[in-house]
Amino acid sequence: MFTGIVTKTTKVKNHRVTDDGVLVTFARPKEWKDLELGESVATDGVCLTVAEMRDEEYDCLMMPETLFASAFGQHLPKEVNLERSLTVKGRFGGHFVQGHVDGIGTVDVIDEAKGYDIYIDFPPESHHLLVHKGSVAINGVSLTVAEVEGHTLRVSIIPHTLEHTTLSRLRAGDKVNLEFDMLGKYVANMMQKEPHAEL
Repeated sequence: MFTGIVTKTTKVKNHRVTDDGVLVTFARPKEWKDLELGESVATDGVCLTVAEMRDEEYDCLMMPETLFASAFGQHLPKEVNLERSLTVKGRFGGHFVQGHVDGIGTVDVIDEAKGYDIYIDFPPESHHLLVHKGSVAINGVSLTVAEVEGHTLRVSIIPHTLEHTTLSRLRAGDKVNLEFDMLGKYVANMMQKEPHAEL
């Protein structure tokens, strides 16, 4: 379980195709001295498992399903957002994030006229999972939905988030990983099975 509060960004150092998928090598943050094999790390919003580890780098395997369901299957970025899994004593500063990508979005417009707004086209079938002022994770970053119109959502990014994540590097046409609010998905699933259920 994650919160969408990115703590580090890191470089993608290398990747190679294997029989099981794509093995990706990431630079290991210097502060992560207690990183362990088998640990889950949200990487641009995708929950990946540490498969191999060295002093200054670690490897994660992206299986075919991961590549199919996420933007990684279309483009492997040079830098990614990182978040380690939530600990029992950790602060919960964002929202419930599982690291399970629901869909791939496309950056439509970046508007810096009145701050830093990003407009993202999302799969139309996911429209019911987005609400005004609700939560969405974009490349692993917990953000508030500022507006939804048709199948385009808008988020407003504060300077701190721009400085400490890779969102400032996004350009129109870029693909992003989207994870919609987990609680909203459970409610939508329940209403679909029992449309007349009382909440």
